[in-house]
Amino acid sequence: MDAVEAAGSGHPGTAMALAPVAHLLFQRHLRHDPADPGWEGRDRFVLSCGHASILLYTQLHLTGYDLDLDDLRAFRRLDSRTPGHPEYRHTAGVETTTGPLGQGVATAVGMAMALRRDAARLAGAAPEVTDRTVWVLASDGDLQEGLSYEAGALAGRHGLDNLVVVWDDNGIQIEGSTDLATREDTGARFAAQGWSVRHVGLAADGDVDTDALDAALTAARAERGRPTLIVLKSRIAWPAPHAVDTPAAHGAPLGAAEVTATKRRLGVALAPFTVPPEVRAHTRRAVERGAALHRAWDEAVAAWRATHPERAAARDAAVARPEPGAVAAALPDFEPGASVAPRDASGAVIQALAAAFPRLWGGSADLGDSNRTTIKDGGSFLPEQPAGRTVHWGVREHAMAAALNGIALVGNDTPFAGTFLVFSDYQRPALRLAALMRLPVVHVWSHDSVALGADGPTHQPVEHLAALRAMPGFAVVRPADATETAAAWLAALGQDGPVGLVLARQGVPVLPTPVAVVREGVARGAYVVAEGADVLLLASGSEVALALAAREALAGRGVAARVVSVPSKDWFLAQDRGYRDAVLPPAVRARVVVEAASSFGWHDLLGEHGTAVTIDDFGLSAPAAEALAARGMTVEAVVDAALVSLESAGAR
Repeated sequence: MDAVEAAGSGHPGTAMALAPVAHLLFQRHLRHDPADPGWEGRDRFVLSCGHASILLYTQLHLTGYDLDLDDLRAFRRLDSRTPGHPEYRHTAGVETTTGPLGQGVATAVGMAMALRRDAARLAGAAPEVTDRTVWVLASDGDLQEGLSYEAGALAGRHGLDNLVVVWDDNGIQIEGSTDLATREDTGARFAAQGWSVRHVGLAADGDVDTDALDAALTAARAERGRPTLIVLKSRIAWPAPHAVDTPAAHGAPLGAAEVTATKRRLGVALAPFTVPPEVRAHTRRAVERGAALHRAWDEAVAAWRATHPERAAARDAAVARPEPGAVAAALPDFEPGASVAPRDASGAVIQALAAAFPRLWGGSADLGDSNRTTIKDGGSFLPEQPAGRTVHWGVREHAMAAALNGIALVGNDTPFAGTFLVFSDYQRPALRLAALMRLPVVHVWSHDSVALGADGPTHQPVEHLAALRAMPGFAVVRPADATETAAAWLAALGQDGPVGLVLARQGVPVLPTPVAVVREGVARGAYVVAEGADVLLLASGSEVALALAAREALAGRGVAARVVSVPSKDWFLAQDRGYRDAVLPPAVRARVVVEAASSFGWHDLLGEHGTAVTIDDFGLSAPAAEALAARGMTVEAVVDAALVSLESAGAR
C-alpha cells in the first residue's frame, strides 16, 4: 500500500490479497537462493499478473534479494529497480518480463519444457537435482486471454508436472464482476486439457486459507504426469475495510485514509515503509534456507558427476553455447548457380547444426514439412521422450513464440520455431517481449511474399516485414540465396537478442559471391554483390536476383548499376557511418529499392530521389510467377524505376 501511495499509481488490490500466497511460496515451496538469483538448481517463479509487481518486489526485499526499502520507495519512478511491471535483466530475482496478460503463463510452459528436457540430460541424478518446478501466479485476465487456451492445451499434452499455476479467482476485474465477461468453468476447462485441478477456498476471516493452500502446493509438486491449476479464492484488496471486493482497488491507490484504516485493522505501525526487526528476521530465514538448498544441490550434482562422468560430460557439451568458429565449420556449402529455395537451404543448415550442437531444438506450428524445421532422427519432444528435439506445437503460433521465450530464459538451449511469415501476426506480443528481454531465439518464417502463389492474399505477407522491422531489438533477416541463408543462421546464433529469418519458398540461384564475403556482409546487414557507379539497386531476399537481372538490362542502356543485398536493414543501420557510406555512397543519389513487400520503412535509404519497386497492396491468387508480375515485380519495372530515379537525381 505504501509503495503505491508514494508512486501515486499502481495496482494494490491483487498484491494485498495475494501477499499471504507469495509469502508461503517464497518461504516454504519455491526453491531459491536470494544470495544467488541465477542458481541453476532453482525453481522459477512467474508473476503472470505483472501489474501486481509490488507483490514480487516486496517478497524479494523481505527474503533478502538485492532490493532495499529505498527501492520500494522508488516504485514506478524513473531509473528505479522497481518498475511498474517486472522486467527481466532489470531487477534481481525477476525471471521474466510480464504484464501483457497471458504471456507469463505461456512463457512458464516453455520454462517447464526446457527444465524437463534438461532433467533428461541429468538422468541418474537425485530428485533434488532434476525436480525443478515452475510456479505461476495468474489473474482472471491471464486466463481470459486466448493465449492461455493455447498454452494450457500445450502443457496438458506434454504432461508438464513441473508446472503449477495458482489462479487468483477473486471475481473482480476493472469493469466490475467477472460475471460481466465470462461464466466459463475455468477449472473444468483446464481439467479437459489434461491438468490436475485443485480448489482452495477462503478462510473464516475472509483471508486466503493458507493452510489449505499449503497442502495444495505440496500436492501439486508431488503430482506426476499432469500440470496443476490451483483455483484460489481471494478477495481483492483484503483486508482494506472499504476497498475490499471493489474494482477500483485493481489499479489505483487506496488513498491515505483507507491505508491508515487498513493498518489499524492489521495492528501494524502507521508510518510508511515500516518493517519491524522481528519481521525482517523472520522473512530473511529464506537466505539460510536457500543456502542449504543450494549446498544440497551442489553436493548431489557432484555425486552424480562422480557416478556418471560420461553423462556429465555430455550435458556440459550440450548446454555450452557454440563458438562462432564451430558454427561456421558446421555449415553446409551450396553450389553457385544452383537453384535452391532459401527455406530448403535453412532446412539443410538446421540438420547440419543439429548434428553438431545438441542444444539446438525446436519445431513448427504444424508446418514442419513446409518450414523444413523438423530435425531428422532427433525424435519428437514428448512425455515419453523428453530428450526429443522436434516440438510439435500444433497450430498455436502465439503459445509457440511465448514458450520459446521461456526455453531461452532457462538458458540451456538454443530454441527455434517456424511458421509462415503471414502468421507472425499471431506471435507479435511474444516477439515484442523477446526483444524487450533480449532473448536469443530464432524464428523461421517461410513463404515470405506473394510468390507463395495460388493460396492467395490471405497467406501472402505484404506489410509484415515493415511491421517487424519497426520493433526495436528484433533483427529481421531476409537472405537472398542459400549461401546467405547459412550466413544468416551463423549471425543469428551469435546474437544476444531475437532474430527472424524470412525465407522464400521458391528456388533462387545461388550467387557466385565468395562465402567469406557473404558471411561478413550478412553479419553487417548489407553489402555489394555487383559493382556499378550510376544507380544503386537495393534488394532483399529473392529480389536480389531480380535486381541483378535488371542490372544486366540497364547495362544494355549504358547505365552501370550497383546491386546491394540488404538481408537485414536492422544490422546495416547499426554499422558505423564509414561502412554504410562505402556500401551506399552518398554521392550516388539515384536509388531503387526492390522488395516484394510494402515500401514502408525504406525511404530513409532511398533518399529524395529514390524510387521503390515494392508491393503496397494485398496479393492475389495466381501461380507464383504470375502473381509477382501482376504486382509489378519485373525486370522492366526495376529498369524503369532506375531511369526515373536517375532523371530525378539529375544524372541523366
